[in-house]
Amino acid sequence: MYNQPTLPQRAETIEEFGTEGFQNDRVREMLDLADRLVESHGGRLDDSAISAVAEATGADPEYVRLALSVRSKQRKESILARLRTGYLALDPSVRTNVAAGYLAAVCALAAVLSARYGDRQALGGIFQLVCVLGALYNAAISRTDRVALVSGGLFGALYFIGQSLIATILSVEQIQLHAFVLIPYTAGGALAALAAYRLFNRHRARLGLKDPIQERQELLQQLVQIQDKLKSAEQDMTFLSADIVGSTRMKSLADPLAVEFTFNEYHKFVELVVRKHGGSVHSTAGDGVTCAFAHPSHAFSAGKHLQVGLTELNQFRNRIGAPIALRIGIHTGTVLTPSKDDVRSVNFSEVIDVAAHIQKSCPVGGVAVSEKAAAHLPGGMDAIGPDRVEVQTVRAAVWMPRVVLPLSGSAAPPPLPEGA
Repeated sequence: MYNQPTLPQRAETIEEFGTEGFQNDRVREMLDLADRLVESHGGRLDDSAISAVAEATGADPEYVRLALSVRSKQRKESILARLRTGYLALDPSVRTNVAAGYLAAVCALAAVLSARYGDRQALGGIFQLVCVLGALYNAAISRTDRVALVSGGLFGALYFIGQSLIATILSVEQIQLHAFVLIPYTAGGALAALAAYRLFNRHRARLGLKDPIQERQELLQQLVQIQDKLKSAEQDMTFLSADIVGSTRMKSLADPLAVEFTFNEYHKFVELVVRKHGGSVHSTAGDGVTCAFAHPSHAFSAGKHLQVGLTELNQFRNRIGAPIALRIGIHTGTVLTPSKDDVRSVNFSEVIDVAAHIQKSCPVGGVAVSEKAAAHLPGGMDAIGPDRVEVQTVRAAVWMPRVVLPLSGSAAPPPLPEGA
């Protein structure tokens, strides 16, 4: 279970939550749980499911509703999907009253139109009947009898008021209402809604419907199982991000064949070093390489080997006339993977992003190790080096080799032996 997350101030709740709320790992996991529950229930996330998510994560139900509403906007869902999410984000009692108000307005409109244009086919009457039945069902599934009573009274009152307003706007003389009739409309709607609520709950079992408490407990059990699966997929990984400095300019000034040969050799070199230190190449983007390791010490050893080994690569396998120089960043954190051997499936992780940001701030020829990763190394950050860089509140220590290759000049290979 988690501690309840802190809800932003109500003045700008949606805006502040959109920029700050999703930076919280607990919020993201809460929403992941909600998504899994939605998938297992055919895309429906009702009050019982929201309550189960709240109980499983320790968050307030209103916080869960707000988080779902904000993420719906960020995902750029369709208008209907956003309306549905916004409707579900309302408090259950408020949602019941809103539905009653909409049904009353539609029913009043149908009554006025029927009076003005005639209703020979009884379509208007049928439409009003559907609205009334919808209002009764809306009251029947309310959480409490008090909510049902209020929603029924609201439907009756708004139906009466809606007829008066629409008839006045459309100048329908056939409808003549008196103010005192508002009271029986309201009382009748409230009593009918209360009767529907009690009848529905009395025969809930016969209708094959679960008790809300029982349903919430079942959903909570499913959420706990989902949490266990998510936790079992968690593991601490260290990611090394390496990128060639000025690679675009290097390629533009060299022969295409020489570029292809040299960069192929570079990637072979990286893969060889990474495998030697127990890691694997996670992904490549342009000339950038991201590698995954089980422990920070392996990643740090591989990073130092890459920087030192560039001397030999530039001397014997570089054909572009300029030495390759690297920046390397290392960071450790928790990631979710389907299995321990399926690291490549991790594509959207804060750990990878931080490693890449550290790499961009690292001096050329160095290896920047985040404070979190350095904590697992003998001697910590002080043993890595005296220099420090800071990226997005993450501090890193910088290791530099004794000899750093210049960015200019040539690295002509030695002559090949005769017969080669």
